Order: sequence, then C-alpha cells, then structure tokens
Amino acid sequence: MTIKKNYIAGEWVEGVSTTRNVNPADTSDIIAEYATADAEQTKAAVDAARAAFPAWSQVGIQQRSELLDRIGQAILDRKQELGELLAREEGKSLPEAVGEVGRAGQIFKYFSGEVLQMRGELQPSVRPGLDASVTREPLGVIGMITPWNFPIAIPAWKIAPALAYGNCVVFKPAELVPGSAHALAEIIVEAGVPSGVFNLVMGPGRVVGDVIVNNTQVDGISFTGSVATGRNIAAAAVGRMAKVQLEMGGKNPLVVLDDADLNTAVECAINGAFFSTGQRCTASSRLIVTEGIHDHFVEAMVDRLKTLKVGNPLDAATHIGPVVDERQLQQNLNYVEIAKEEGAKLIFGGEQLQLETEGFFQQPALFVDTTSDMRINREEVFGPVATVIKARDYEHALELANDTEFGLSAGIVTQSLKNSTHFKRHSQAGMVMVNVPTAGVDYHVPFGGRKGSSYGAREQGSYAREFYTTVKTAYTLA
Repeated sequence: MTIKKNYIAGEWVEGVSTTRNVNPADTSDIIAEYATADAEQTKAAVDAARAAFPAWSQVGIQQRSELLDRIGQAILDRKQELGELLAREEGKSLPEAVGEVGRAGQIFKYFSGEVLQMRGELQPSVRPGLDASVTREPLGVIGMITPWNFPIAIPAWKIAPALAYGNCVVFKPAELVPGSAHALAEIIVEAGVPSGVFNLVMGPGRVVGDVIVNNTQVDGISFTGSVATGRNIAAAAVGRMAKVQLEMGGKNPLVVLDDADLNTAVECAINGAFFSTGQRCTASSRLIVTEGIHDHFVEAMVDRLKTLKVGNPLDAATHIGPVVDERQLQQNLNYVEIAKEEGAKLIFGGEQLQLETEGFFQQPALFVDTTSDMRINREEVFGPVATVIKARDYEHALELANDTEFGLSAGIVTQSLKNSTHFKRHSQAGMVMVNVPTAGVDYHVPFGGRKGSSYGAREQGSYAREFYTTVKTAYTLA
C-alpha cells in the first residue's frame, strides 16, 4: 500500500511510522497509510515556515490571489472524488461530504478576492503637521490544529486566510482523517505554493501538536477541537505571548414555541441534531419546546426519525452515516445510559446497529422528560443524541437556552417577529438562527461563539483578518 507522506520545506517526507486510515462504515476498508511525523520533523516544518516568511510576506497581493484561486478551482474540479474520500474516512453521507468539499473550494475562492481588499486608514494626527496611517501586516508562522468532523472545510477556512494575508503555515490534521488533509495539501502544492510557505505534519497531538504549541517560532495557533485541549493550548500560548484562536464545544439549543410551524420545527431539529451523525459543534442537541406544542412536536419527531436510514455513507439511500470510530461510539452509548440513569426517557433509538458491514453505526437517540441540570443537557456528547426540555413559555425557554457554559449557536422556530427579534438580541450565543437549523453557516460571514465555546478572534469572512494580521500605526511628518 502506498504511504502518503508529510510535506516539509517543499519536499514530501517519510515519517517515523505510519497510521492506517480506516473506513468507519466498513473497517475492512483501509483507505491508505499515512506518515506519522515526530518532534524533529515538526520542528523542521516550523523552521521551514520561519525561513520562508520574510519573502512570502512581501509577495504581491495579486500573486497570492491567483494562488488561492487556483487552489479553490482545483478543489471544485475534484469535488466528487474528494467527497467520496471524505465520506469514506469520516463517515458523513456522500451529499454532505461533497457539499463540504464545495465549501472548501468556495473558501479559497473567497479569500482570493478578499486579499485584494486589504484596507488601511490615513488620518490627520491630533498634533499639527503629522499624518497617522494604520495598516495590517501578516502575523508570521501559524500553527493549525484541526478536528476530524470537517476534515477539509475547517482546514480550508484556516489555511486560506493565513496564506491570503501573507503568513506561513504548519498544518496538523486530526489523526482519524488524514486523507482529506493530504489531498488538500497535494492541491496546494500543485497550485504552486513556494517552498516552506505551507507544511503538512501528520501525527498525534501529544507529539506534533505539542511542538507546534510550544515552539517560540510559531506566532499564532488556530485550534478547533475539545474544550480540555483548547484550554491547555490557551495556557501554553499565553505563557509565551503567542496569539491564539480557539473553537471548542457547543451544547446548542433549538427553541420551539407554540406558534411554530410544526414541519419547520421538526426539519430544523432533525437536520441540526442528527445530520452529519450529530458530529458538529453547532448541532442542536437541546430541543427546548414550550408546553402547547410539546406533545405534537415529540410525536412528529419520532415519526420523522423512523424515516431516516442509517447506513454506508456512499449509499444514495443513507441519511446518517457511522460514528467516526469505536471510541466515539462507546462515548455516545455511555451517555445514553447516563441519561437513562438520570431519569430521562428514551423514546427512540440510541442503540448500536449491526449492518451488512462491520462499522460504528448508531441509531439516532431522542430523549424526553429531561431537565436542564442533567449531564445529558450539560455536557457535549458529539453524536446523534438529542434531548427535549419542556418550557412553560418563551421567557422560560430563553432562560433554559442560555443555561449552559457554552455559547456557539442557538436557534428558534416561531412565527412571532417580537420573540424572534428578542431572541436574536438576548441569546448568549455567537450565532443565532431563526426558522433554520442551528448547524450551517455561510463561508463569508464570521464563525464563532461566546463563553466556553470560543476564544480569540472569529474565523471566516473578512473578520478572519483580525487573527491572521497584526495592526501597525505609523506617523509621517506632513
């Protein structure tokens, strides 16, 4: 089997060992073997990025724009092929996987245009005879650590702005999904990225990630992953005065009011809670439903869940693919048992499924009779598990929605302009959805949350420049 290599200082480099990329829908399907970097190779990648930075930071915006456009177009041209690879290694359904690849291509295309719009300010000083200018410059070497649930879109929305604004990149993807990351790296290299400007180092976080986080030559760290890891990275980065950007967990509410259109409410809940196997930080795992519509909503949810097929993501009939691996599946099943022990009532699914192929399949789980203090409503499961919490009225529903240490995404389904407007203003979340699922954000608007969900500048859109650039103020004698 061909071994897919790391990319360091403009060369494809063998690792110290290899990791097998296994299809979670069919564990007999080995996608490929991928090189594992050690601490020395990771340091070499950082050194290469540092050496390349002076020249790359001075490259004209037209050249950077054209590079990003070539990358984006190559991704879009290979959308179906890359989508199949993504579905095989991560497990989301093929339409979702192809859609994610398309988004990655669009992100690179977007930043190929955004780089041409670098704006500054020129204004008179309060001191006579002086002019003050405010400009942005690239931050430097950026270390990127990405998760397994969006193995090409999340790397894209970190790498594209980093390159656009003149930074150099050291990229560590999640060990579970090296395939999409490696394919993206191949495209970036084939598009003509200069040596050292982009580096791919695959391997475990405790080795590769630790070097990136603690290396003084890394000026900024962009991380998406677990809360515990994010907090450790933040502490290390602040300790050495590096810039840090964190996207972590979510326990996102979807509020359904009495006046909601029932079909809209059910489709928002099904999409937000269970599509992508619930493996999204923006998944609506808490369904907060007011008393008047509660019973109708629950009945309609069960009816809709019965129509969903769990299966191989490459099967056109599949709605929900497998859980990403055995460890995650066991965590999901443990939370199902914890919820039962706490007194929650399981009214649909939750069990492991045995299908034609050996894989990590789970029937989506729906709980009712839950309360806000239960662990199932406090902790992120990161799987196809959702709960229903009954609320007295809108005010109570808003209180329950905000009763969480997280604050990434929140949604409401209602026909009331008054309540939807109030919810948008008073929801303690970084992103708010009205009559649409909590999961799903355009590539040209900022992505991020509040409280324990996010730390640092927002990702995506024009707001990405806040992290990937540094501001300089200069005075000139007029």
